Amino acid sequence: MKKTFNLLTGNFLNSLRGILNLGRARLGPGLCSAAAFIVTTVVVITNMNSGAGGTGNLRDFETGKVADRDVVAGQPVSYVDTEATRLRMEAQEHLVPAVFRFSVSAGADARNSWNAFCNLAGESLKEGASVGAARLAVQAKYPAYFSADALNAFLGAGDREEFRDCGLKVLDHIMEKGVFALNSAELHNYNPDVAEVLSSSASRSEREKVSYSSVITKDRAGEAVRRYVAGEDFPVSFSGIAADMLVPFISENVFFSPNDTRMRITEVRKQLEPVVKYIEKGKRIIRKGFIITEEDMRELRALNTSLPGRDPRSVAGLVILQIFIYALFIFLKGRMIIGRELENSESYLLSTLACLYLSGAVLARSLLPAVENLPTSIIMPTALVIMLPAILIGPRLALVLAMALPLGAYLSGAFDMYAYFFALVSGVVASTVLNDAEKRMDLIKAGGIIAVFNCIAALVILLMRHASPVSYPALLFWSAFNGIVSGMLVLGFLPPLEHALNAATGFRLMELSDLNAPILKKLFTAAPGTYSHSIMVANLAEQACQDIGANALLARVGAYYHDLGKMENPAYFVENQTDHNKHDDINPRLSATVIRSHVKLGVEKARSLGLPRAVINIIAEHHGNSLITWFYNKALQQEGSDVQQKNQVNMDDFAYPGVPPRSRESAVVMLADVTEAAVRTLSKPTAAKMEKFIQELFDAKVKHGQLSQSDLSFRELETIKNAFVRVLAGYYHSRIEYPRLREDGVGDDASAEESVERKTAGEGADREAGKGAAAKAIVPAVKSSPA
Repeated sequence: MKKTFNLLTGNFLNSLRGILNLGRARLGPGLCSAAAFIVTTVVVITNMNSGAGGTGNLRDFETGKVADRDVVAGQPVSYVDTEATRLRMEAQEHLVPAVFRFSVSAGADARNSWNAFCNLAGESLKEGASVGAARLAVQAKYPAYFSADALNAFLGAGDREEFRDCGLKVLDHIMEKGVFALNSAELHNYNPDVAEVLSSSASRSEREKVSYSSVITKDRAGEAVRRYVAGEDFPVSFSGIAADMLVPFISENVFFSPNDTRMRITEVRKQLEPVVKYIEKGKRIIRKGFIITEEDMRELRALNTSLPGRDPRSVAGLVILQIFIYALFIFLKGRMIIGRELENSESYLLSTLACLYLSGAVLARSLLPAVENLPTSIIMPTALVIMLPAILIGPRLALVLAMALPLGAYLSGAFDMYAYFFALVSGVVASTVLNDAEKRMDLIKAGGIIAVFNCIAALVILLMRHASPVSYPALLFWSAFNGIVSGMLVLGFLPPLEHALNAATGFRLMELSDLNAPILKKLFTAAPGTYSHSIMVANLAEQACQDIGANALLARVGAYYHDLGKMENPAYFVENQTDHNKHDDINPRLSATVIRSHVKLGVEKARSLGLPRAVINIIAEHHGNSLITWFYNKALQQEGSDVQQKNQVNMDDFAYPGVPPRSRESAVVMLADVTEAAVRTLSKPTAAKMEKFIQELFDAKVKHGQLSQSDLSFRELETIKNAFVRVLAGYYHSRIEYPRLREDGVGDDASAEESVERKTAGEGADREAGKGAAAKAIVPAVKSSPA
């Protein structure tokens, strides 16, 4: 039981390691996926308020518009009503009384001025002057200060010193009570009824609130004097003139203090409690079909900002969600779904695209202004993100991404249902529209097709949202614009990505399949036999790949270039020999070395030409690691019957240095290569004879393990064999021998059928005579063919 548990645990961990790319060989893609995950998670968390708490995006709602859906509070929420708090603050600030301060010097100045006046009046009368003269003397010093009657009464009083003392008493009372300097422009923002008077002494400061209706001002000083005098026991003669005589000497001694008032307002602000409101769980904040009010928007914003941004559980949930999204993404681009292991550069591209798409969708949702009935995905180049891997990697992966990336954006909160639907349609169409593309201009056509389907998706969204007819033109225009621009952008991004990934895209393979390419022309000049052989192998491989559903264009291009290495020593290969076989002059080991080297030379030349990796793999794998049987047997024969000497003949010295084909296209090229070379040795190659012979070649390859890594099934091998037979039967068909004209201009009496029989018999005899020599020359180039 324990052993079984350990076995299951080990298998699970191995599978998990494979999914997460944590193996040493896949460390780079794993780190790239981790970096993409971190960037996306940070972007999602920093923008989580844009669609959290079940509210959707705030940009979907606007004051004065009709709500298109309900929003219900999922849990109780308390929030500070900023608008109500602001109004409360303004009200409290207006209730703050203006602060006034006493001026001590103003009170002393009033006493001094009154004493100076009394002194002047006394001096004017001591010199024996009349009251009239004294009045003139006083008026000269204090012009228009007093009325003539009041001044005459003061000067005519018998005891002016008593008047002096009474005046000082009144002035002291008035100045002690305070004469306020009121400026309505300064005081209109404060309490209109009450003022606060701040009086300071050496030992303490006192605050006193007074009503504006009871304060004494310069204008109301006379009234205050009369009221005070009437309440005190002053001489009647003084009481009658007190107001007229004392008001000129009363000055303002209580002044508004802006600094003290601001400090008072600050104290009030600190003590002010904000207005807190509560949203109960289940409350319907927004009602579908109702006009959204400002109060609704305040509650919606409160619900939107109070839930996720302050709760660590929401952040943890988003992180786990992103882990799930990226784990799903890594799984979907794995061998189980795609059918092969991605190259490191391909994994880098996919991680980068996923990060940019998901982060861009979140940022677009959060930062761009809302437009009614416009889904966020309409500004996202979904088709561009899908078409690039469709061309560079394959349509199967592109279809997976077309479903996975919009789903990831939807789960991340970047897309709503309508945006997800639009992105899904655009992505799926983009993943399939380039299946038969052969020219780069097909990308523009693909953009047009995507634009049409985008418009259909937009029309569905408009109908589902009951949009007004005014919204239709703009949304349809931007939908078409999205598709067309995506196709144009692919046209710009594709060439640098093709070279960066060294990808065998259909467009690049079409360019490489041009037989006017300089390297193929050089091959035709240097090794014409190899060139003809490559053309025939390409025809066989292309037809077979078409029949089994493999990449026929890749197989054709790989066949064109599979023997580039023979250009270095073309005379050592039988298809380029005429009358002399150079292998007759050297020992078998050296011959095998020359034959083997063409694989390595071909790979080096392909790399220098910058050929796609898939084509280079075909060049490196088209012989696998099979044995060059003819030279190996010749080396054994040279050792004679000495068993010890024969044991010194190392098979590795006569085996090709490559690896067995790891793709179906590479395996088909290998089979086409050996078939084309071997079938040439057949005499009278009928369809039945070729079918049997080709089956023997295939069986030998299977027996020696040359197809074990190619994923070819036995059914596909049967299909490939039939395709080869069909092509070769057409190539090696019989021809009619036309009758020769006699000298008298009459044709030979032999029938066409007899001519055919005679030609066939002659060709058969010639072929039988040359079979031994041909086989001897071809076998080194044919590898371990049973022929």
